[in-house]
Amino acid sequence: MFRVRLTESAMPTGSRDPDVLLAWMLDSMGLVRRKSDGISVDDEQGALHRMMGLTFLAEPLRGWDTKSISDVSGLSQTGVHHQLVKLRESGLVATQTDDRWHVHVLRGGSMSASMELISAQAKVILNQRLSLLSSFVSDSKDRMGVPSEEEEHGFRIEVAEPRALVEGEDTLDALVRELGLNGERAKKGDGLSRTLLEELAGSSTAVSLLALSEKVGDSRSRVQRSVERMRAAGIVERVPMLERLAQDIYAGLMRQNDARGEDWLMTRGGLGRLDDSVSKSLIAGVRKKSLDSDKVQSILEPVNLDAQRILLNTLGGRMPYGIRVAGKDGSAIREVVMRRAERTLRRMKTVAQRLDEALVISEN
Repeated sequence: MFRVRLTESAMPTGSRDPDVLLAWMLDSMGLVRRKSDGISVDDEQGALHRMMGLTFLAEPLRGWDTKSISDVSGLSQTGVHHQLVKLRESGLVATQTDDRWHVHVLRGGSMSASMELISAQAKVILNQRLSLLSSFVSDSKDRMGVPSEEEEHGFRIEVAEPRALVEGEDTLDALVRELGLNGERAKKGDGLSRTLLEELAGSSTAVSLLALSEKVGDSRSRVQRSVERMRAAGIVERVPMLERLAQDIYAGLMRQNDARGEDWLMTRGGLGRLDDSVSKSLIAGVRKKSLDSDKVQSILEPVNLDAQRILLNTLGGRMPYGIRVAGKDGSAIREVVMRRAERTLRRMKTVAQRLDEALVISEN
């Protein structure tokens, strides 16, 4: 059954080295473990890279059996079988029966042809899976009221055909698992990602990590890791929680006044950068202890958002952020994820074409 992990990474711009291009392809399809910092695609590539280069790229339509792959690549037949399972699931390699023997070929006879087939298959399956996800997302016109400030986040999602349900799972459990949202080392029965997705899909406002942690009764670190997987998949996004900005500024003003005094607030605290009327109103409120978050919000109304953020930073605070699903409804989320998946697949097709061209040059 089809299963591939799409991982967006910087393209090997300008490279015509077949080893570099093949390594990038295998990494982008999630067929090799993520390389640690400092290790590049120029370094040793491992068993799958060697096997692909010596067999399927050298003679794509020869019809390789397990023994011949083992003889050429130096891998044990057990190791070859393990790698073939991954290659067949990802759609790179096809298997046919020749009499009683199973032989394997590179689909389409080239990397670019194989990638064309994988791209078409992945887009159809992912669109179907996201349509199912859409049915669990509540519509909300208010959800997207605050513009997203999502930073560039490397895209990463698994695309898999529906498989038999595991005992105790329902459709949503299976979908979360098959999209890779549980992570690679999830324990059996760990429903944290499913619970978080349900919580966010039903919320009309952004929710902070702390609030999510309290709602699901799990540690903030585990919640954050799960949310990061959803962000990487494009299903959820981070957004500033503007409704909490005045509250945090108020808390910062009172805390710093008690610790450092009014002079510090006007200088290093940042009030001196604001209009006199605004800074005087805030100082007067601090002095009389008559401020609250609503009054701070009213006083800061003429101050633009960027200046309010700077003020919060100079007071020792940070802009509060929350997490929300990446669209007003399920269709909008599906559009976001599909757009990023298609961009990743286009890059993979480009590199596959370049790899085929590099192999032709290296043979001549």
